[in-house]
Amino acid sequence: MGQVEATTQREIAADPEDVFDALADYSGTRKQLLPEQFSEFEVREGGDGKGTLVHWKLQATSKRVRDCLLEVDEPTDGQLVEKDRNSSMVTTWVVTPAGEKRAQVVVTTTWQGAGGVGGFFERTFAPKGLGRIYDAILANLAAHMEK
Repeated sequence: MGQVEATTQREIAADPEDVFDALADYSGTRKQLLPEQFSEFEVREGGDGKGTLVHWKLQATSKRVRDCLLEVDEPTDGQLVEKDRNSSMVTTWVVTPAGEKRAQVVVTTTWQGAGGVGGFFERTFAPKGLGRIYDAILANLAAHMEK
């Protein structure tokens, strides 16, 4: 068993604080950013950043659906951490300045992968698939922020 990691990033033409606020707005903006792989989105507690508890199902492949119940934390400025109560999955969003009225957004998801042959395929293909999903979220975020 080994740790699996997927990282995606994008520069967005908007104020970093505004970008972070949009990502942390689970009761409003965040749902609008999610592509078709997400379903059953529901805010169960809070709704804005730290202290939020949010549920969704993530269909990573045609056969693989994760039921996610995420606790949200903000350990440092510009950082949003989503820890799944149902698995070892942790997603960290980091928003930093990238020039005047520009933000760099980096999203990294890690989890403990399976062992054996299944684990090999998971470590090989899951990061690419998850990367495509997060690319879509970041594209939606850029479109939302750059209007």
